[in-house]
Amino acid sequence: MRSDIIIETKDLARYYELGGEIIKALDGVNLKVYRGEYLSIVGPSGAGKTTFFNMIGGLDRPTRGKVIIDEVDICQLDAYELAWLRCRKIGYIFQTFNLIPTLTALENVALPTIFAGVPRDEGRKKAEMILKSVGLGDRLNHRPSELSAGQQQRVAIARAMVNDPAIILADEPTGNLDFQTGKEIINILRELNKKRGVTIIAATHDLKMIGASDRVVYMRDGKIERIEKRKRPSTLHD
Repeated sequence: MRSDIIIETKDLARYYELGGEIIKALDGVNLKVYRGEYLSIVGPSGAGKTTFFNMIGGLDRPTRGKVIIDEVDICQLDAYELAWLRCRKIGYIFQTFNLIPTLTALENVALPTIFAGVPRDEGRKKAEMILKSVGLGDRLNHRPSELSAGQQQRVAIARAMVNDPAIILADEPTGNLDFQTGKEIINILRELNKKRGVTIIAATHDLKMIGASDRVVYMRDGKIERIEKRKRPSTLHD
């Protein structure tokens, strides 16, 4: 495998049985994702985007096929090895933020560093630094209920970045945000991608996010319909 390929799926399929019927959530997906790429995955509800994310993130096992990350077939890893991979190599950003309501922004972002075995003071210092980098230096001790939707998503981005992952999986990261806040979030992701070389894969219906991508993968009925290469802007403007 070429060293510039960070993720490759080979004949990736995930079937479910529902009421005696076989549902093909993924049906033979072959895709190469390049290191440092900003990739958007687009498709109607039921196209297979979430299932594809779950496969890449090691959250589900395929019916057949392979998911290769940095030359390792993660489908062959045991639960401990998968947990290590998810903690250190992959960051997750969710549409619903998934912040712990009783923790402050700083505590939410520092939490993954605890799972990674980072000393507490070091983890909090790193969390503070990343929160400042996404414009939340004055919101460190605020809980999610005290933050706007855009601020909560910035906390979620900081949490995804705190263990220096090579890959970020973003599931509709602008889905619950207004137009202007959505643009700000996309620009933050683009800066992370550009300055840190993080590979970003985003499932989205947001045309702004598609415009910021290197490539757009269009999915339908569990298959890749087509792949479009784009020339992305450095930032999004009005």
